[in-house]
Amino acid sequence: MASVTLQAFAKVNLGLDVLGSRENGYHDVRMVMQTIDLFDTLRFTSIPEDEIRITTSDTKIPTGEKNLVYQAILLMKREFAVKKGMEVYIDKHIPVAAGMAGGSADCAAALKACNLLFELHLSEEALMDYGKSLGADVPYCIMGGTALAEGIGEKLTKLPALPDCHILVAKPPMEVSTGEVYRGFDAEKHVVHPDIDGMIKALHNENLDGVTARMVNVLENVTIRLHPEVLVLKDTVRTAGAKNAMMTGSGPTVFGIFTDHVLAEDARNEIVAQGLTREVYVVAPVNEISER
Repeated sequence: MASVTLQAFAKVNLGLDVLGSRENGYHDVRMVMQTIDLFDTLRFTSIPEDEIRITTSDTKIPTGEKNLVYQAILLMKREFAVKKGMEVYIDKHIPVAAGMAGGSADCAAALKACNLLFELHLSEEALMDYGKSLGADVPYCIMGGTALAEGIGEKLTKLPALPDCHILVAKPPMEVSTGEVYRGFDAEKHVVHPDIDGMIKALHNENLDGVTARMVNVLENVTIRLHPEVLVLKDTVRTAGAKNAMMTGSGPTVFGIFTDHVLAEDARNEIVAQGLTREVYVVAPVNEISER
């Protein structure tokens, strides 16, 4: 039986703007995305039985048809009339329901594994096209690195790498409903939109200060009203010496960008000591994942 082990990397949004809503419930967005060195490890094994079997280290993760990994494998089996099946073990480290695309990253890994184990010989672009039907973040998770995401998140433009830094990621002990956050945003009367173009220019100039000065997430105020703990966490990260701190996605995860690794580690220890959360990590940006 052939096997492959892949890493599925989390993401943060360096900037997140919402431009409007669509009749189908999706929203048009303009975001700068960044892969980070926090990942799930997935082992895929081709089996002769026409079955999809998933086990995981985290009991909160569904292992049946609701799992995006299952859906990705089923899609590829049907699309290419593959009769053999797949056994998957997901070693989960990306926080669940955190706004970090953990499920989408695992889904992207499943598409890559199918391409390898079913010998489909598909290009990265073709895999990204299949990913669109599974989730708005899946194409980005296949590509990874630093990117501009537009449309519902599926229109991607590669950007210059984020300059070297340390990223503290902290997920408070709660789950946020993405739908509830977007409905709250739709009711907002005054929105301050981020300078995404300015952030892109700063990336081209390798100017980390220019990036951090433009970190804005238009969903943040909605989530903070629902969960004030997010603001406490954000203020704690800033006070600890981050160049800036922001919520990623619809939350509740907060991240901060540091240039000093010791300050980042001290901030992590302070967050744990205050009992704000135990799910807190100091990681680095990842600029190339295609071979990992």
